[in-house]
Amino acid sequence: MKKSRYTEHQIVNILKRADAGMRVKEICRKYGISDATYYNWKSRYGGMSASELKRLKETEAELSQYKKMYAELAHENYALKDLLEKKL
Repeated sequence: MKKSRYTEHQIVNILKRADAGMRVKEICRKYGISDATYYNWKSRYGGMSASELKRLKETEAELSQYKKMYAELAHENYALKDLLEKKL
């Protein structure tokens, strides 16, 4: 996935400008983004504050860690089952 030149906090601030009354076309021209990019950002980050965004990132990182832990444990479990089947 391509790295955005704007951070999530900057994106939230850009979206807040539109909520404050600035026109979407003006925002897109000022920040050098397309209308499609603006609406993609709005669907993903719309209505979020900076603290909510931070909490979302922390939750996603924690979930990723749990998924890795589960994958490792499932792999060990399958290996142990195969080992037990071979001994019997």
